[in-house]
Amino acid sequence: MKEIQVGLLGCGTVGTGVVKLLIENSSVITQRLGAVLNLKRVADIDIETDRGIQFPEGVLTTDAHAVVNDPEIDIIVEMIGGEGIARELILKAIENGKQVITANKALLASQGNTLFQAAAEKGVDLAFEAAVGGCMPIIKSLRESLVANKIHSMTGILNGTCNYILTKITDERMPFEDALMEAQQKGYAEADPSLDVDGIDTAHKIAILTALAYGMNINLPDVYIEGISKITPLDVDFAEHFGYRIKLLAISKNKGKQVEARVHPTMIPFDNLLSSVNGTVNAIMVSGDAVGDIMLYGRGAGMMPTASSVISDTVDIARNLMAGTARRIPSLSVQREHIQDINIMPMDKIKTHYYFRFAALDRPGVLSAISGILGHHDISIQSMQQKGRKTNGSVPVVMISHVAKEADVRKALAEIDRLDVVGQPTMLIRIEDEQLD
Repeated sequence: MKEIQVGLLGCGTVGTGVVKLLIENSSVITQRLGAVLNLKRVADIDIETDRGIQFPEGVLTTDAHAVVNDPEIDIIVEMIGGEGIARELILKAIENGKQVITANKALLASQGNTLFQAAAEKGVDLAFEAAVGGCMPIIKSLRESLVANKIHSMTGILNGTCNYILTKITDERMPFEDALMEAQQKGYAEADPSLDVDGIDTAHKIAILTALAYGMNINLPDVYIEGISKITPLDVDFAEHFGYRIKLLAISKNKGKQVEARVHPTMIPFDNLLSSVNGTVNAIMVSGDAVGDIMLYGRGAGMMPTASSVISDTVDIARNLMAGTARRIPSLSVQREHIQDINIMPMDKIKTHYYFRFAALDRPGVLSAISGILGHHDISIQSMQQKGRKTNGSVPVVMISHVAKEADVRKALAEIDRLDVVGQPTMLIRIEDEQLD
C-alpha cells in the first residue's frame, strides 16, 4: 500500500494530539484514505519529556530544518506557533515543494497573503482548517460546501477563554477578575491572557474568515478589536432586563464595496442561538444567499479537537497527492486572479444599536443634560432604565439607542463624560438585534 510521508514541526499540546491520532487511529485513517500516513520525523526543542506516546526509533529530532529539507517527506505539519521560526520553516518547506498544514492563525492573519502567494507560485497547498474554530469545519464550509453562495454575513463566538469568562459572569455574577482567575486555574487561560481577553485571538480568526467569505486578501490591521475586561455583573443584569446576553462576537458583514469586520462585546437577544453557547465552546453563524442561515458549533481549542482538523487537512492533501494533483481548492476560496481589493469599513462609519450605562449623580436636570447631548448628535433613545443603589453619589442610568453611527456615539459620549454630573466614563456595549426598529 502507498505510504505518504509526514513531518511534524512542534510537539506541544496539539502536536501531541496529531501524533496520537496518526498512531491510535491509523487503521481508520488508512481505510478512509486508501494509503498509509507515515509519521517520518517529529521536530521539537524538547525530545525528552514523556508525552505518553511510543515514538518509533529515530523519529524525534531537535533539528526542524532537517525535517523540512528531508526529500522523502511529502507533507509538513507546522504546530510551532508564533510568527518567527514558524514562518521561516513554512517558507522553506514551500520552497522545497512540500505541501504544508498549519494551525497558526496569528501567522496567517498577519502574513498569510505572503505565504499563500509563495505556495501558489510553487504550486503547493497551504492548508489551515485548524486555524479557526478548532474542530468546527468552518474553513471547509466556506471554501467547499458554500461555494455557490454569496456570503452575506458571519457572526461567531471564536474564543473559548472569553466565552468561559462571560459565562461565569452571567451565570454566577462573578467579577471579571475572579472569572479570569478561575479560567487560568482550569487551564483555559494563559498566565498572560491578553491575546484572548483583549480580543486579539478572535480578530486573527475573523480576519481569515472575512478573506475567505468575500474573496479578498487578509486585512488584520483594519479589524476593530475590543476585549471583555470592562464587562461587569451589573451590565449582565441590565442586559437580561432588556432581553439580552453579552458575548464576545466576531462580526463580518458584506456591504458590497466594503465589508465590516469587528470584534467586541455584544448584546444579543435570548432567542439568538449564539446566546445559548456557553463555556469553552465556539460557534459561528453564516448567512448565504442560497442556504440562508447555518450554524457550526463545537470545541474551538484543545488537543484532540484541533488535532482532528489537522488530520482532516492531512488526508485531503494526501488524496490530492494520490491523484497527482495539487491546489485543487484555492487557499482563499477564489482563484488568485479574482481576489479583490475590498476595504474594511472604518469603525466610525458602523451603524448599530447601543447600550449606554451612565453613572449619573442624583441631581435635577441630569437626564435632560445627557439626553440633550445625545439628541444633538442624532442619537435617539428607544428605552431607558434607572435602578440600583447609589455608588459614590451616583446611580446607574441605562439607555438603549435606536440605530446610530459610531462616530456620533463617540463624540456624544466624550461630551457627556466631561459633565460634572457624570461620575465615571460611560459604559458602551453594541447590540445586534434584528427586531429593534
